Amino acid sequence: MEQLTLGIIEKSKVKVIASSAYGFSVELVEHVGKDDHAQLFGVSEEMVAIFGPQARLTRKNIHKFFNENTLPFIARYKGIIIGYIIGVPLEYFKNESWSHVDVNLGKENTIYTYAFVVRSKFRKKGGYAKTIKKIYINWAKKRGYKYITGHVKQGIASQFTKDTEIVKVFNSWYGLSTPFEYYRRPLKS
Repeated sequence: MEQLTLGIIEKSKVKVIASSAYGFSVELVEHVGKDDHAQLFGVSEEMVAIFGPQARLTRKNIHKFFNENTLPFIARYKGIIIGYIIGVPLEYFKNESWSHVDVNLGKENTIYTYAFVVRSKFRKKGGYAKTIKKIYINWAKKRGYKYITGHVKQGIASQFTKDTEIVKVFNSWYGLSTPFEYYRRPLKS
């Protein structure tokens, strides 16, 4: 989709990484254009319910997470964005106190999963979430990352691979009443 803004069409620049005959695709976002903003903002609302308003994508912060220094993928079904996953180098968060619990801070070998969301009606159908996560992990490996980290609700990380380590539990995560755990998962070659 294209949007005309002051006579300029700003379209997302993406690289299709995987696609199916049924209309599902996973795309690496090289540049997020205004044509995809509304859909991405809509998908981010599903994260707000879990992580609070700081998880909301807006015009002011979207380029902070969808840029050439991050690892952002979007999933589309029949042309509609149904989810995304965004990886950010851990060093980006060096001024956040929570990042200092990670022994890899400063080693440039860890990608932090800032956001991973698939619209609720697509979560259990067709393996969409699993596919986008698998592609993200493989691309992180290709970029030389040795670990993936992130924050999830307490108890979720235990469902990951057996070598996933819970680094620390945060009883108060940005004002949320549910404890969140910071996990580290090694990427095997």
